[in-house]
Amino acid sequence: MTSPHSLPTLKRVAVCGGTHGNEMSGIFLAKHWVQDPSELQRDTFHATPFLGNPHAIEKGVRYIERDLNRTFSAEFLNLKDSDIGSYEVQRAWEVNQIFGPKGSSQAYDFMFDLHNTTSNMGTCLIVDSEHCLLPMHMCNYIQKHYTRSSCPIYFYQLPGEETYGINSVAKAGIALELGPQPQGVLRADLLAQMRSIMACALDFIDLFNKGMLFPAFEIDAHKVVQRIDYPRYPDGEISAVVHPDLQDKDFLPLKPGDPIFQTVNGEDILYEGADTTYPAFINEAAYYEKKVAFVQTEKRMFSLPALQKNF
Repeated sequence: MTSPHSLPTLKRVAVCGGTHGNEMSGIFLAKHWVQDPSELQRDTFHATPFLGNPHAIEKGVRYIERDLNRTFSAEFLNLKDSDIGSYEVQRAWEVNQIFGPKGSSQAYDFMFDLHNTTSNMGTCLIVDSEHCLLPMHMCNYIQKHYTRSSCPIYFYQLPGEETYGINSVAKAGIALELGPQPQGVLRADLLAQMRSIMACALDFIDLFNKGMLFPAFEIDAHKVVQRIDYPRYPDGEISAVVHPDLQDKDFLPLKPGDPIFQTVNGEDILYEGADTTYPAFINEAAYYEKKVAFVQTEKRMFSLPALQKNF
């Protein structure tokens, strides 16, 4: 019998809400937990809540000058004080100093990052890649114990791409992406779901710290292949919108020849890929500026070894 993979006990855990200042479920919960952190306490640890982008939260916007959740790469974290220009770069530096430094032995053991999307992503669990053993075991635990809805797993990291999200300053992390929810709006159903998933995830850490053996398993996950832009006119303006047959079909199969865009004159533009894909973040409001109409993913089965804490 193969010995389980072992990792140290998780003692320092952080929970971030408001990395984007108009995604309200995480903001609401983080503000509540800052005032009353009792829900974040377990026998073996207590989690520290914080607000990711306070100025953006005050203004009710995604960010002030640049997307904070794209600012935790070496390009920005290694800047000297005199070179830090935008507010979000300064904030990334501060978060990295408090909860990191990224890649160091002093970094927090785990960080949760709470998000909403305008896309029909449901209760999505976002992990860097399939190589993140602890987060993947957490996802497996959540899928088995949170039964109110399916919880698809989404790997956002492309091959060779550096991690750049806020939870990458910790040794391990996961983002919750719940939708659809309009920007700047709270929905009670999604708020309750986020709260329940967080409770389930914290229970997993507590059980891990107490020495529970988590057996090997296989699991489906969606791995990013590429990010698809809207059709555009020569001047760069969008020339077609997401097709009605694709809208709200996040994580459902998209086959070659299926319509993906529709022009103002009603002309359908078809998916020309050779293989079935599984779109995500379809028609996400915040991705218009990033020139992303949807993210093309492949759905694959991944095998993970058993896990237990070091003794």
